[in-house]
Amino acid sequence: MKEHILIIEDEEDLRMILGDRLKGEGYTPEPVADGEEGLRKAITGSYAAVILDVMLPGKNGFDVCRDIRKAGSSVPILMLTARGQLVDKVLGLKIGADDYLTKPFEMLELLARIEALVRRGSNQPAEPAGLQQFGAIQVDFRGTTVYRHGAPVPLSAREFRLLRYFVQNRGRTLSREILLKDVWGYSEDTFTRTVDVHVGSLRQKLENDPKQPTMIVTIPGLGYKFTA
Repeated sequence: MKEHILIIEDEEDLRMILGDRLKGEGYTPEPVADGEEGLRKAITGSYAAVILDVMLPGKNGFDVCRDIRKAGSSVPILMLTARGQLVDKVLGLKIGADDYLTKPFEMLELLARIEALVRRGSNQPAEPAGLQQFGAIQVDFRGTTVYRHGAPVPLSAREFRLLRYFVQNRGRTLSREILLKDVWGYSEDTFTRTVDVHVGSLRQKLENDPKQPTMIVTIPGLGYKFTA
């Protein structure tokens, strides 16, 4: 079965080129020209990956990416932009993009990155069921809401993705490097402190005693395990 790739790009020539190359690689491309339509398709359709331009009419790529994640979708997202500033790359990754490519780019590099994202996505565990209960914690994965003792718990988009990944991999010891790669899309080990900060934040919001966690536990020298 051919994987469907959503292309959200307002430049018609580039849309056509991307579509033709993806077809040649065995994918089924679905191109759209604006952010609003792209967002609607991304959260209602079934795609192996999304190619998302930053500079879009109506709704820019950063907002589209953020809203895709807020809707609870974990579809792999590759962002395209003419900008080369590090701050734009960091922003894209922080709001949920899995990879980032600056225009102009080599088509072979884009195809390699799409292949890697599709492969990574196909190896992900199944999405957790819509509503799950862990003691006093209730998580609605479709509605992207969390409650503790019946009171809403505000989580950032990244915290929610991290919680969802823990639930998907319940009982499995997860290294910081794995979490960085699969939740953040990073490969650099210089960012490993980021994982600790976000785990600490989840513990503060979800655990009865964050200093003695029973839900997200530390496995010394190895990483973290979700044991609820």
